[in-house]
Amino acid sequence: MFREKIKVLDCTIRDGGLMNNHDFDLRFVREVYRAVSGAGIDYMEIGYKNSKKLFSQKDYGKWKFCDEDDIKRAIDGITSKTKLSIMVDVDRVDIEDVPAKKDSPVSMIRVASYAKDIDKAIFLVNHFADKGYETTVNIMAISRALDNELNEALHQLEEECRAGVIYIVDSFGALYQESVEFLVKKFNGILKTKEIGMHAHNNQQLAFSNTIEAIIHDANYVDGSIYGLGRAAGNCPTELLLGFLKNPKFDIRPILDVISKEFVGLREKLEWGYLIPYAITGILDEHPKAAMALRASSKKENYREFYESLMGDDID
Repeated sequence: MFREKIKVLDCTIRDGGLMNNHDFDLRFVREVYRAVSGAGIDYMEIGYKNSKKLFSQKDYGKWKFCDEDDIKRAIDGITSKTKLSIMVDVDRVDIEDVPAKKDSPVSMIRVASYAKDIDKAIFLVNHFADKGYETTVNIMAISRALDNELNEALHQLEEECRAGVIYIVDSFGALYQESVEFLVKKFNGILKTKEIGMHAHNNQQLAFSNTIEAIIHDANYVDGSIYGLGRAAGNCPTELLLGFLKNPKFDIRPILDVISKEFVGLREKLEWGYLIPYAITGILDEHPKAAMALRASSKKENYREFYESLMGDDID
């Protein structure tokens, strides 16, 4: 599947940070950046740019806020063509905290938004584009978006928004391949001047296959994370994407090295990936926060009880 236009974004640190309050140490982030750079990956998302007025710095690590000095320390001395990305959530960023592109090592800002908040996303994207950044809009929880609401949002994005890429985000890992095909074709049918992106979660072990399905139907931006590290069930594994894509610019070997050196041990300390509670929330198109709470409780293996609690009281 060689298509030169396809760009890979690794979101290991940003999405993986949802499992440890974004508290990766600087050494680990540098090793990930070194591996991603060596692999020839197009972008690495290093964290969120959240407002310090809304979130306490005592409760979160530095990649929740991505101060410019921290980012510079993370990449200092590492030769790389990989561009850096950060993510902002609608209503969670102080736009004045984001410097002009000429004063930052960051190249791309991705704005995460629900379809209902697309006006706010467009405002943020256009502001960041004015500052010189590449921009995307990531439409979250797309499995829950009403069709008419999504259609209206896409038309607004095409007509009013300067983002170069619009992402389909399967936040709950609920989509199947038929839905991915439908959505990519819908996006391409309306968004004549934008690229389409795919960000898949692995609740039902479909993140990789759904990403392939998106590629088949002309999505040219795809997200992955090393060893699948990400919130709850995690994401499409970067190493699988590199194995699938036939572009000779990619080299899987640095990713395999960093998995061996950093991620195998991390897996013993931090739980992520396919587990039955996450599969249940994916099947039911539910946010994984209930499953994450279950995994932190004394009833972590009570799968049927958990399933029935989500289904309600009318199950025999």
